[in-house]
Amino acid sequence: MTSKVLPALFIGHGSPMNLLAENPFTSDMVKLGTQLPVPKAIVVISAHWLTRGSFITSSDKPEQIYDFYGFPGSLYEYKYLAPGSAEIAGFICEMTGKDTIIMDGRRGIDHAAWTILKHMRPEQDVPVLEISLDIAREPHYHFDLGRKLASLRKNNILVIGSGNIIHNLSEFNFDDNSKPFRWSEEFDLTIKTALENKDFDLLINYSKLGLAARRAIPFNDHYLPMLYVLGMIDNNENIKFVHESIQNGSISMRSFIIG
Repeated sequence: MTSKVLPALFIGHGSPMNLLAENPFTSDMVKLGTQLPVPKAIVVISAHWLTRGSFITSSDKPEQIYDFYGFPGSLYEYKYLAPGSAEIAGFICEMTGKDTIIMDGRRGIDHAAWTILKHMRPEQDVPVLEISLDIAREPHYHFDLGRKLASLRKNNILVIGSGNIIHNLSEFNFDDNSKPFRWSEEFDLTIKTALENKDFDLLINYSKLGLAARRAIPFNDHYLPMLYVLGMIDNNENIKFVHESIQNGSISMRSFIIG
C-alpha cells in the first residue's frame, strides 16, 4: 500500500457507441488516461448494475458483459480483458464494515466500465472491479458509502463513478450531431454551479430542483455514481471538469476529477 492519494473520477459514459467514436469526449478520455498514475486497481461504481444491497465483483477473471441490444456487431466483438481481484474485493468489503458490501464472484464487468477504460486504460493490465447500486436506498446512502470508500484513494486504488448527470432516453435524439435541448443545457449548468460550489446538500437532494430534475433524471441510476465520488472529496479539494458536452440532446457527458 502507498500513502499517496490518488484522484477519483466521475465519468459521463453515454452511449456504448462512444467505444468506437472519435469525438471530443473520447479525445478527452484518452488525454485523461495519459495524465493519471498507474493504480493498483480500478473500482468502477456502475450505473448498469442495480441490486438490492451493495455488491462488488470478486472474480479474478471477470466476464465482459455486453449489456445492450441492437448496436453494430463490432461493439460485441471488442474485448476488454483486464483481470479482477478477489483479494482487493475482500479488502474493500472488510474496510467498509460487515455486510456493507458483499462479494459476488459471478458478476462480470459491464459497459459502464469497459467502454471508458478502452480510452483511458487500453493496456488492460490493471485489475478492474465494479460496485453495484443499491436501488432500495436513498441518495444520501450512496454519498455516505462514498465517504467509506474514500480511503481507497490512499491505497493506490482509482475509483470511477460511471453514469450521466442527465440521462433522459425518452427524449434521446439519434442524430449524433444534434444540439442539446435547452432544458438539458440549463439543468447541466445548474449542476455545474452546484459542483463548483460543493453544494452537496443540493446535489444529494436534487429533487428540490422540481420539474427540471424529474425531466433530467427520470430514474437516478446514472446520477447516483456521481454521489460516491462527491463523498470522497476532502475539504481542501476542488472539482475540475475534464469534459463538458451534451450528446444526443439529452445525455450530459460532463465528467470531473477530484484530487
